[in-house]
Amino acid sequence: MTVELTREQARRIAVRAQALETSGPDDVLDTVRRLTFVKVDPVSAVAPSADVVFWSRLGERYDPAEVARGLEVDRTLFELDLMIRPMDDLALFRPAMRHWPPHERTRNWLAVNEPFRRDVMIRVSGQGPLPASEIPDTAVVPWSSSGWTNDRNVMILLECLMMRGDLAVAGRRNGERLWDLAERVYPDVPDLDEEVAYRMRNERRLASLGILRQRKAAGSPGEPIDTRGIGEPATVAGLRGAWRVDPAALERADEPIEERTALLSPLDRLVFDRPRLAELFDFEYVLEMYKPRDQRRWGYWAMPILHGDRLVGKVDATADRTNGVLRVDAIHEDEPFTGDLVEAVFGELDSLAGWLGLEIGGRAVGLPSAE
Repeated sequence: MTVELTREQARRIAVRAQALETSGPDDVLDTVRRLTFVKVDPVSAVAPSADVVFWSRLGERYDPAEVARGLEVDRTLFELDLMIRPMDDLALFRPAMRHWPPHERTRNWLAVNEPFRRDVMIRVSGQGPLPASEIPDTAVVPWSSSGWTNDRNVMILLECLMMRGDLAVAGRRNGERLWDLAERVYPDVPDLDEEVAYRMRNERRLASLGILRQRKAAGSPGEPIDTRGIGEPATVAGLRGAWRVDPAALERADEPIEERTALLSPLDRLVFDRPRLAELFDFEYVLEMYKPRDQRRWGYWAMPILHGDRLVGKVDATADRTNGVLRVDAIHEDEPFTGDLVEAVFGELDSLAGWLGLEIGGRAVGLPSAE
């Protein structure tokens, strides 16, 4: 039987799945378990994106040291493919590692560079954990591309060996990944059938997002989700096509979301899938950091504003650490803000500034409306 949802019900499901209710997660580990992963990204206009994702769920009690402790000491978390994941999920990735890489070009490059691989494994075995900068490049054939990966042989090989399960990220030093033998980082995990593990990964991802289009490999290229045959089939009023919804999320689909206001990273999973964002939330968003300044509508790293189950605007803010200020240059309203909503947005900005150890300032501060 196909579940018939209103767009409001679908939004509630999506917001709850991403742990953005007033009663949020308990701690960092609980957050990552519920989200399945938090993406690591070096851009830090306000703070690193992963930190903003955690802050938006945990508030000022979030301490980045808790992430480092989970990754490097307690081993309750692991980093794979620039994504922080719960160690509970490692067993779901191990089967795919046995058959990696999927592309012939990468397989051929690894085959011709077998001496290079041996050199790296011997060095890491004896001296690891090591950053890439301390590993010599002995590639027989360089990695060739038209982009930033061209001739970056050491990093390409390390990432290949990570995806194969030979090496693992043991921690970070000044933001740079430290590489070690996987057996010294990962615990022993159950040996799952690859098809079973893949299905479980898809089910976990659907649960973390609540509702998705029914299709093969939906989502970002680095983390595809095959939604066919998982969850419950659904339709969303006013939208064409088939959807899949997490069965557990249906129990509260009619229960209103408390009108908590949250500022989100542009890479937050609630807003990352732009077509889904437009369909369910009727929210237009483009990350404009790659655009020339005079072509930006909302700002370099404009943070979407979530209010209850609606996305209502964007905040153009930058952390000016030199002057100790969280600079708020604009608050863009997608719909007219009430006085209470203006107060709630500035309350979140005050909280963000306090967590960063900055004072709040900028052109938009003190204005009743930013438009």
